[in-house]
Amino acid sequence: MHSLLFLCARHLVGHRPTTHRALDIVPTELYPVLFQAAFLDERTLALQDLVGTWPFPVLSFPWLLGHRGHQGDRHPLHGLEKPSKLCVQAVILAVVTRLRRALEEPCRDTSESRCRLKVLDVTGLQSDDTDRGPEWMSLWSCTVALAKACVEVSKHHHECLKRRSKRHKGPSGASAATPPPLAVEVRADLFVNSTSFNVLRDALQTAGPLRLKCRDFHAEELPVTSIVSLLDLLEPTGVRRVDLRFNNLGLTGLCAVLPHLARFTGLLSLRLPYSNVNVRRVATEAGLRCLATQLGRLLCLKELNLGSSRLSGKLRQLLGDLRSPLESLELAACFLLPSDFTFLSRSLHAPALKKLDLSGHDFSQNLLQHLQHLLEETSASLLHLDLMECRLTDACLESLLPALCRCSHLRCLGLFGNPISTAGLKNLVQKTVVLQDLRWVVYPYPSDCFSLEPPWPLPALPLEEPLDEERLAALGAELGHMLASSGRAHAVWTTSLCRHGALDYFAL
Repeated sequence: MHSLLFLCARHLVGHRPTTHRALDIVPTELYPVLFQAAFLDERTLALQDLVGTWPFPVLSFPWLLGHRGHQGDRHPLHGLEKPSKLCVQAVILAVVTRLRRALEEPCRDTSESRCRLKVLDVTGLQSDDTDRGPEWMSLWSCTVALAKACVEVSKHHHECLKRRSKRHKGPSGASAATPPPLAVEVRADLFVNSTSFNVLRDALQTAGPLRLKCRDFHAEELPVTSIVSLLDLLEPTGVRRVDLRFNNLGLTGLCAVLPHLARFTGLLSLRLPYSNVNVRRVATEAGLRCLATQLGRLLCLKELNLGSSRLSGKLRQLLGDLRSPLESLELAACFLLPSDFTFLSRSLHAPALKKLDLSGHDFSQNLLQHLQHLLEETSASLLHLDLMECRLTDACLESLLPALCRCSHLRCLGLFGNPISTAGLKNLVQKTVVLQDLRWVVYPYPSDCFSLEPPWPLPALPLEEPLDEERLAALGAELGHMLASSGRAHAVWTTSLCRHGALDYFAL
């Protein structure tokens, strides 16, 4: 339910002429709620007016559109996951307009203006996903919009300097000094691929009044030289994550890229899924030693994702140089051997792990015992566990449950794609009643909800018949009733993968 203040703000921003006139007399403390109302209702002209006279040094999307206000009140935009493209573009346009005006009127002291904006923080926009429509601002499109804005403002700055130089040359021919223009730092998460590489590179090379500062850097399907060139252009302070996926780097490429990460002294998260590393190939020992050395130089590293690389028997070598424990480790489909699990269970990482992804391993045979031991070692800290497509049967799950139930702080559990029956799922609901923090479980389509025995692992979604939708719906209702009767009605048990993985390391 919206507050009376928010409803009044919504009424005001709904009448743009009134909003425009009222901003001269509106108290500055009302700007945040006016911004929220304009953003929620997609009042783009009102947003431009508000940003054009923003009275604070920082305009922060995470703060304004986040979960809680400065007094702990629930935000009217709580849960907003898909920011409107028009609204984000309106904000960027307003900042550009303000800077262009400042460049054209350098003699006006900016302290006389109500606009004090120094930092625009647009971090926290969702990454690109498949269920996003064209009306929503994706991370890729936001990156492109910001990069184009930086280039545009820089060009306008140079044009203004040229015109000013011609007008104000002194007797000696030297141009008169001009006061520095208003500058705005843009803090953003950047997503780049081959289609946006050039514009982002140009923006990062630009030393203009609008400056990009990266928090999370995502690069997809880029060659090594392009990745390195962008990494070298980023300001080293403030970068907390580098995510390089689907780049087919291999060991050679990773060894060329990782030395350029050492300058990011605050780097906490390194994600390298689908990097095409295969330790079974010949002449890999030197590459593995190089990769391990470079990982060891990332002194603040807390999250590492090496998913879909063949690392059989080499986990000790790869992680042995890390000087501090990891809190998130994703090793999906890495073909791990018992020796890898033994190392991990005995390592400094096990008692610190909050997130662990071991999807894609076959725990139906000799690895199950090793998994049990690893869970016992991680039980005091583990919050998020993924065991999807691991060939876990009812019997395997029953054996695993004692170790799983020791993970007393577990919040999220991924079990999709395992051949577990309806009875096995009901047993899971009953046995995990001791896990009071467990709030999100992605369970598989039960093996007995198919009219024919399904192949394992399950094929890619969407599944066609012979899945029995009625039996699946009845099971979902029964599981919901079981959860409610045990005081866990708030918990979400689902077969949907759409929001799986939403518990990011930085949200742990």
